[in-house]
Amino acid sequence: MSNAIQGLKPELLWKYFAEIATIPHGSKNETAIAKYVVDKAKGFGLAVKQDKAGTVLVKLPGTKGLERKASVCLQGHLDMVCEKNSDKKHDFAKDPITLVRKDNVITADGTTLGADNGVAVAANLALMEDKGVEHGPLELLFTVDEETGLTGANNLEPGFVESKILLNLDSEEEGELTVGCAGGKDSVGTWKVDFEAAPAGTVGAQVIVKGLKGGHSGVDIHRGRGNALKILARALTAVTELGFRVTSLAGGSKRNAIPREAFAVGFCPKAKLDAATQAIVKLNEVIRGAYGSSDPEVQVLFETTGQKKGKVIKKAQVAKIVKTITALPHGVMRMSADIKDLVETSTNVAVIETGKKEVTLATSQRSSVASEILDMVYSVHTIFELGGAQVVHSAGYPGWKPNLSSQILKLAKQVYKDLYGKEPTVKAIHAGLECGIIGEKYPGMDMVSLGPTLEAVHSPDEKIYVDTVDKFWRYLLALLKRVD
Repeated sequence: MSNAIQGLKPELLWKYFAEIATIPHGSKNETAIAKYVVDKAKGFGLAVKQDKAGTVLVKLPGTKGLERKASVCLQGHLDMVCEKNSDKKHDFAKDPITLVRKDNVITADGTTLGADNGVAVAANLALMEDKGVEHGPLELLFTVDEETGLTGANNLEPGFVESKILLNLDSEEEGELTVGCAGGKDSVGTWKVDFEAAPAGTVGAQVIVKGLKGGHSGVDIHRGRGNALKILARALTAVTELGFRVTSLAGGSKRNAIPREAFAVGFCPKAKLDAATQAIVKLNEVIRGAYGSSDPEVQVLFETTGQKKGKVIKKAQVAKIVKTITALPHGVMRMSADIKDLVETSTNVAVIETGKKEVTLATSQRSSVASEILDMVYSVHTIFELGGAQVVHSAGYPGWKPNLSSQILKLAKQVYKDLYGKEPTVKAIHAGLECGIIGEKYPGMDMVSLGPTLEAVHSPDEKIYVDTVDKFWRYLLALLKRVD
């Protein structure tokens, strides 16, 4: 048992949270954690099934006297975003997450924590074991691959879930009830590139952007944080004029995360090393001034690598890529005119990778208005095409339209007020939740989303506030007891 969770309440939930942290469960790598859930359910004598996509559903009978109440589905996703700082040695495919406690906060040691959505998985596991909880019939739904493809939700089949009420446990602010979310699509541009020998008189060098906070591209997109790929493009504009040639571009790791780090490896004329270094020093000063409040640790660096020979991408091809990154919009495109402080439409320049014969740049677009998603996707598509890239788009996922007449919302508000003496905040969010897809799969599903307070999800700064976990748990139990 991790020392970080010793003495924390609720004990069962934290016990399972710590156990989950020892099981690798990045997106598309949920086999082990799904088996863990299945084995636990069977060990408790509960009915359990798993669909072809890997999603697990466990059934809990209602406790004595509550067997005839309406069935409720409690849903969370098994996968986590795997992000780490470049200087952190960690293999998400096999290494456990190291939990660290700092006063009222649990975080991880240089990696994402997995509280998104490990807290839901842990809560459902705790419900399986805790025989003292009073509740009607429950279905505990553990979906897969939420973070990179929404695969579990998209592959739910008719009849797999029988409940007509769903509590999604993937919200990130205690005291708030989420009743709507944005939909989105990904747009990916690819350039075929040709390599040639690095010019004579050059030496290996690289441009580095690091120290940015990054964050969730739905939750944090409005915070004005720097985008490592956009900054890298500015740096390359400066040094390519001095003869710097690019071998590879890399940056970002997830389409739903604002990129924190980016790298351009290549070769620079020996005679221009000092000039290139000074150009980046000046840019670093500009960037630190521009992002001093949102990203005080940002750095733009120019370093030699010692490499004497190598290949570089043809100059004209790099120019198109850099100009495209520069032209692509990033951040909030429109705020909602109807809901205060709600981001309506945004776009994220997310991940760049260099292969043997191509460079690929992934972006994502979000909006709570379906037509706005299509408009933003078309704008991004056009910029990619003007930059000479081949463009493909994901199938996308639907938004979740708020239903302010929802019966479960009405009950959830009343239970919270009765328990804590104040009304919870009811809101829609710009991030995506599986509720939109689940609502399409099971028409008429009455849904609300809740959770404890998390911060900086999808980044190594991810944290969960200990006191809010206990409040969330007590509220969840009170709500389950009062569902009719």
